[in-house]
Amino acid sequence: MQTASDTPLPPQFHRLAWANLAAQSAEQISLAAVPLVAVLTLGAGAGATGLLAAAQTLPFLLLSIPAGLLADRGSRQGLMLGAEGVRALVLLLMLLALVGGQISVPLLALLGFIGASGTVAFSVAAPSLVPALVPREALPAANSRLELARSLAFAAGPALAGALVAWAGAAPAFVLAILLSGLALQCLRGLREPPRAALPARRVWRDLAEGAALLHREPLLRPILWTTVVWNLAWFVMQAAYVPYAVHSLGLSASGVGGTLAVYGAGMVLGALLVPRLFKRLPFGMALLVGPVVSVLAACLMAATIWWPRPALAAASFFLFGAGPVLWTVAQTTLRQTLTPGPLLGRVSALFMTASAGARPLGATLGALVGMQWGLEACLLLAAAGFVLQALVIVLSPLPALQTLPPVALQSAS
Repeated sequence: MQTASDTPLPPQFHRLAWANLAAQSAEQISLAAVPLVAVLTLGAGAGATGLLAAAQTLPFLLLSIPAGLLADRGSRQGLMLGAEGVRALVLLLMLLALVGGQISVPLLALLGFIGASGTVAFSVAAPSLVPALVPREALPAANSRLELARSLAFAAGPALAGALVAWAGAAPAFVLAILLSGLALQCLRGLREPPRAALPARRVWRDLAEGAALLHREPLLRPILWTTVVWNLAWFVMQAAYVPYAVHSLGLSASGVGGTLAVYGAGMVLGALLVPRLFKRLPFGMALLVGPVVSVLAACLMAATIWWPRPALAAASFFLFGAGPVLWTVAQTTLRQTLTPGPLLGRVSALFMTASAGARPLGATLGALVGMQWGLEACLLLAAAGFVLQALVIVLSPLPALQTLPPVALQSAS
């Protein structure tokens, strides 16, 4: 059964896709360059780099819902332009501070928080805009294109930033990120967003309640939400333990650890390239199952290193973690866009992002506590159990029975 359309995507979507690729690349280059500056220029240790990581991830938890409200109340193109403008300004300030010798860890953390706030707004608005630019039957193809851009940026951005920093210092990496952010702005300026009916004035809590009510009553969206939450919990339990486990139990050097992690990005790219073909060959429900089931296999391979400590098993695990969930991301995004009325898309995307972001620090904390109490191997086993649970949520839901996309949402927000 074919679920993806062969209809060419419209030019307006191509503008969004190029803007997304440039913005994602700028983000990944800067995310890699900032801790390198902290360590190599400022001599920062684990505590400082942890502060930077927290500053760059906290906006996803705090600001996703406000960004969703803005995306539903105003122009999504305008929100993306503002968000990318904030990112470009932050990157320019980082470059000026670095060149002027005024850079510091607190300044990097502050600017990182502001820049990530722009990333949150961009990430909420982009998928909310897609259904207005492409026909329903082309949503899988459009989401595949956006996910391929994310995968390429995730795989190439950190490597490119590291190479630039090693070759000529951090300044060229920030210059490249600024240029890419400027390219994203240029693409977005030429985008023509279809007009939407204005929503009636009301209180913020009622807007949020409306989005949450849709997730609560829609039987095909509830399992998507819970799978997302449990997957992120399990993933960050594993991430909390992997680096020390790889060094002490698998005998990997720093470059070896980096090599196994790099395989994750390669898996993402391959998975994104295969998504269009898989969508044409699989019933829609089976396409939703691939990511959760492959994640279970990947977790089992990682757990198997407890008894067979082979770095190749860890690398294979990360490859599957990268490749499998890409199809899940495209399929569940397409399902959300189909079942969510247009006026609610920003809020529903924001609620998903908030749930995902909230699960991450909980998973990392749980992994740290379990690792201290029962050892790193217990973290891997707990993570594997979590991945089994997230797969069961989907398997036991109505989703596997879907042959095609369900009917598009006809209701509108009141």
